[in-house]
Amino acid sequence: MKIYTRGGDRGMTGLFYGGRVPKTSAPIEINGAVDEAQAALGWARSLSGSSTRVNELLISLERDLWVLMAEVATLEENRHKLVEGVSRVSGAMVERLEGQIDELSAEIEMPDEFVVPGETQLSAALDVARTVIRRAERVAVANPIEGSQVIAYLNRLSDLAWTLARWAEGPHHRTVRES
Repeated sequence: MKIYTRGGDRGMTGLFYGGRVPKTSAPIEINGAVDEAQAALGWARSLSGSSTRVNELLISLERDLWVLMAEVATLEENRHKLVEGVSRVSGAMVERLEGQIDELSAEIEMPDEFVVPGETQLSAALDVARTVIRRAERVAVANPIEGSQVIAYLNRLSDLAWTLARWAEGPHHRTVRES
């Protein structure tokens, strides 16, 4: 299979379960931002070590984003074909993120003021991922999908990225006052 199809040369792209839309359409804008977020998480994962807890968590988050992108790239008339947790974000996926945030938060002292990013390479990469995820969330908020958990998922994912960054810093966080 060739990597190029020439199908998008006129500014259109295909959707999950069929249909074509302009590459500037809302679903493609959302998925473009989510694709960047997934790549940022992958960069952070590359810094985490291959057999670490963070590595395994980030792999699962990257896979979740495929589910999210499938949902976003589905026309309204085909949404009935989506399967929760496989091609549609489920409430359980959002709850799982909340549980992961709570678990990590319990293991560290959470800062009570703004932190200065960059304590470690991994925490810096996670902070970059967090900001990219927040951008994806803003694009999704501007183009909501009725009945979808996409916005909630992205919101919790950015919270988890922030928490992971603090966890990766270890017990000490450089704060605004210390700068």
